[in-house]
Amino acid sequence: MFAQALSNRLDRRGIHYAWIVAAITFSVMLTTAAALGLPGAFLKPLTSEMGWSTDQVSSILAVRFALFGLMAPFSALLMDRFGVRNVVCVALALIAGAMALATVSTQLWQLFIAWGLMLGIGSGMTAMVLAALVANRWFTARRGLVIGMLTASSATGQLAFLPAAAWLIEHMGWRFAVLPVLFACGTLALLVFAFMRNRPADVGLVPFGELPGTAPATTAPAMPLTWRGPFVVLRDAARTQTFWILAGTFFICGLSTNGLIQTHFIALCADFGMSPVPAASALAMMGAFDFVGTILSGWLSDRYDNRKLLFWYYVLRGLSLFWLPHSEFTLYGLSVFAMFYGLDWVATVPPTIKLAGTTFGRERAAMVFGWIFAAHQIGAATAAFGAGLSRTAWLTYSPALYVAGAACIVAGLLALMVRRPAPRADGVTPQAAGA
Repeated sequence: MFAQALSNRLDRRGIHYAWIVAAITFSVMLTTAAALGLPGAFLKPLTSEMGWSTDQVSSILAVRFALFGLMAPFSALLMDRFGVRNVVCVALALIAGAMALATVSTQLWQLFIAWGLMLGIGSGMTAMVLAALVANRWFTARRGLVIGMLTASSATGQLAFLPAAAWLIEHMGWRFAVLPVLFACGTLALLVFAFMRNRPADVGLVPFGELPGTAPATTAPAMPLTWRGPFVVLRDAARTQTFWILAGTFFICGLSTNGLIQTHFIALCADFGMSPVPAASALAMMGAFDFVGTILSGWLSDRYDNRKLLFWYYVLRGLSLFWLPHSEFTLYGLSVFAMFYGLDWVATVPPTIKLAGTTFGRERAAMVFGWIFAAHQIGAATAAFGAGLSRTAWLTYSPALYVAGAACIVAGLLALMVRRPAPRADGVTPQAAGA
């Protein structure tokens, strides 16, 4: 009722309801990403208060990254079967419960249930798949820009909340730092329930950029709405070289971002004598640059060869990771790193989604990207555990930084090997789709 009434009022003013859905999705992804990123700020307080080692806590954080990714293909199925609104509300409830439960955890297995299972599953029920699904269902024009905006919210949420969290940890204790996320989850659940809808047809519209009365484009057959569906889509996608290249490069993307920098950056800075608030502020600076860089990447992905964009994104990220151990962790050195690294933190997402969409079709794009995103988070889990192990075994994070930097160079070269998709049955050419 609320959605239809608002849609009618906006339509009279020439505003498409797709932008309301995109704004709500932006806020949801910002908040769920903040919840996913906060445990990185709690690494030092937990090891000090509870006596747990860095690799023990890192292994739990690695599980959350793995589940965050492995849930992605099934989240597309859940959204198709039960509706976007219902799935997002349940996800917000799980995330809020995970953050609350962690504050009373005194044993590692309790932290595992809260931050390993509940946070991983809850955040994975939305993840990047929500951005792909909303952009593909609600937008024909400006799709790349919308993907850029939504994915920017995800990475920015993981980083931008950290300075406030670090301040709360320093002045009030780490348990108080979860309160803003709990409040945001509750508020957003109400907004999602009132205004989120599954498809434009639910409010009597066609996707933004299509003329009223336009027949739906013929794309690849929709995936089966059963638990076998994601595996059927994976089987079909795995027959193409493009899928394996995109999954491999996205594995390296996760290895070099969420799992490494997001999880361990504050602890890395502490090794060089930097307190948590300045370190978290450097992460927030990355988030600001990422917000600009990812929206720009979405704009560029509508206009230029996505393969070449991915090449430059990965190579520049790799060079910035090589630079970090030599930055001496001064204001100037970290500012240079934050700028170059932040600009392409998730700038790789819009070109990857566009390539998946033009190769596999609108209906299957979200689920195929879900599997690609699963590879991203397995890479993140690998780095979250591996970097923690490096710190425990060799008392330094430098080996992990060098390995991740070299892997990014490899990813850039692999991206150039993606084949241009052939024209689809709906008549959309790779050039028109931004491939």
